Amino acid sequence: MLKVFVDSGSSIKPEEAKKYDVTLIPLNVILGDREYKDGVDLDYDVFYDFLINQKKFPKTSLPDLVELEKQVNACTNAGDDVVVVTISGKISSTNEQIKKLFENNPKVLVVDSQMAVGGMRLIVDEINRYRDKSLREIDEHIQELIPRIHIMAIPETLEYLFRGGRLARLEYMIGSLLKIKPIIGFKDGKVTVHAKKVGLKNSMNFIAKSLETLECDPNYDIVASYTYNKKNLDDLVAMVDKKYLPQVKVYDDLDPAIACHWGPNAFGLIFVGKKVESAK
Repeated sequence: MLKVFVDSGSSIKPEEAKKYDVTLIPLNVILGDREYKDGVDLDYDVFYDFLINQKKFPKTSLPDLVELEKQVNACTNAGDDVVVVTISGKISSTNEQIKKLFENNPKVLVVDSQMAVGGMRLIVDEINRYRDKSLREIDEHIQELIPRIHIMAIPETLEYLFRGGRLARLEYMIGSLLKIKPIIGFKDGKVTVHAKKVGLKNSMNFIAKSLETLECDPNYDIVASYTYNKKNLDDLVAMVDKKYLPQVKVYDDLDPAIACHWGPNAFGLIFVGKKVESAK
């Protein structure tokens, strides 16, 4: 039997774990002098009050590796194979540390998603399509899928991504220009600016049209994500061509471990394309 573990950088909620058939690995979120387990004991109102009103920036830290090792070893000792999917190794040391834990265990595959949030959900969906295959075959399918996953989001401000060390200074400065609304995503595991448009509506239109230009694959869900306020996301979905609307099945209010870097009022779409995105 195959067991799948995924860290909370995926923004998969505890109540969704059964749907995805996964065991969640909570990252830690630090607000001031108090540490919380992401998605477990951190109330969203408490989190956003701190994020918006406090001068200190929230911090994130590694999950409980001792508990994870115990859980995974229990699975492999029972004869199960295990896949562990982590947030991008370029923005967190979670992947590196978990790989070290299981580097000598051939029954454990540790996957660097090279992204976060809905992209990780799509990877889990792909794993679930091939649960009866070997770890090698599952890994092959994952590695083929990863370059086809497109994360396109519009943050209200780049301040949180920059302060959290997720965005380079040059991209922060260019993207912060008056009236410029950057479209943010991942490339080679790093947060990057896909495109820069003048005005919110033009940026939203760019994302909506990307479903066509990047040949959104109808065999996969489109994940609609947001932080704090869903209004702009609803407006974006309303701009999506009607042929893609049946694929918009997942609405994700991002977990604090990710929302602290995107800031409030960010929103976007995550989908699988037929071809790798070209530079804009």
